[in-house]
Amino acid sequence: MSDTNLTERVFVALRDDLMSGRISPAERLSETVLAERYAVSRTPVREALARLLADGLVERRERGLFPYRPSLDDLAQLYELRTTVELRGIVRIEEDDALRHDPDILGPELDRWAALHAAPPEPDAGFVADDERFHDRLLAAAGNRALVSALALVNVRIRPVRMYDYLTEDRIAATITEHIDIAQRVLDRDLAGARAALLAHIDTSRRVAIERASQAVSMAGIISALRT
Repeated sequence: MSDTNLTERVFVALRDDLMSGRISPAERLSETVLAERYAVSRTPVREALARLLADGLVERRERGLFPYRPSLDDLAQLYELRTTVELRGIVRIEEDDALRHDPDILGPELDRWAALHAAPPEPDAGFVADDERFHDRLLAAAGNRALVSALALVNVRIRPVRMYDYLTEDRIAATITEHIDIAQRVLDRDLAGARAALLAHIDTSRRVAIERASQAVSMAGIISALRT
């Protein structure tokens, strides 16, 4: 197996163990221990940890790397900020008749999601990258780059929790359908409808992701207790 494939295998396995709660939030992520766990050398583990750190699933503390677990209070505030930023992208167009969403940005993105609708991917936490791209393009089409930058900062903080929304076929299918509906409404200038659909979409994703993340944290506590 090539080094790239080996790193990818460790990355996916470690990501799944973090998200499932099989690794406790209190457990330090030692390269040596993880190398033994996945029967590999420390190099692919180090590279996988670097990717997970960039994705926000791992955080650096004084004693090393640990699984990232945001508090529910933090999540509530971050989702409030995300909702405010994303809805503003539509509201600013509603408020100014001279403004339009850029079809050259949003049109190709709509086509991409139509293709995903025709051939849905398998459930996978990595689908969060596709979801983030849609919301980035939707906001970019509204013409305010500062809003796009603000959303990117929020996404880094909530990405570890948002990944939990893409672990079942029904949530993948719902996300694809809702993205198509939102983009089409925007392009058709049904901005009130688009705003309502976007708000419902974010709120549903938030509820599902937080519920599943909370279950994983509970499972981690059970597993930790069984080990003692």
